[in-house]
Amino acid sequence: MRRCIELSAVLTAVPLAVACLVVSPGTRAATPITMTSQAALDGPIKYTVKVTSKQFGNSQETRTIRSGESDDFTWKTVPPGGPVAATDQCPNYASLPIDSNGAMIRQTQIRFAPVVNGDGMATVQMNFQAQMPHGSKDVTAAGKTIKCPNDVTVSQIVRFTMPTNGGSKTVTLNDGTQVMVTAKR
Repeated sequence: MRRCIELSAVLTAVPLAVACLVVSPGTRAATPITMTSQAALDGPIKYTVKVTSKQFGNSQETRTIRSGESDDFTWKTVPPGGPVAATDQCPNYASLPIDSNGAMIRQTQIRFAPVVNGDGMATVQMNFQAQMPHGSKDVTAAGKTIKCPNDVTVSQIVRFTMPTNGGSKTVTLNDGTQVMVTAKR
């Protein structure tokens, strides 16, 4: 019987303690939670990368990237004058952009790496690389003269800042290629 009395005394005391905490004049209400429609600064952002180049053609693509991540954009197109025949005996054949027939085509690649600051501005590192055939050249390999693509290569790393709220930034590379980047949350 003694246990039963202790238990009922505890059960009666608990609701009184809770009631005292709720009604007590010394307690303060919690700050209300405010909901906003803005995404976190490191949240996913849609970046549209548009390349305009006389030499490497025009390309555009949109990707969703988070702050601190990187993404690779790659475009392969047929160059003016068509693909240029190549064989695996050509120097650097493994690094050439080739089509299904083994002929060299035009390729543009961008590695895009944004980091969004506390104020919503993105600091971007962009690595631009492009290759295309510009005719062919005679090369001596294993005592034979063969025709290989005369490849033109451009490579440049650019760093810039840009807004992430719908703004855009245009960068002109050394060869005249323009890359326009638009960012939208």
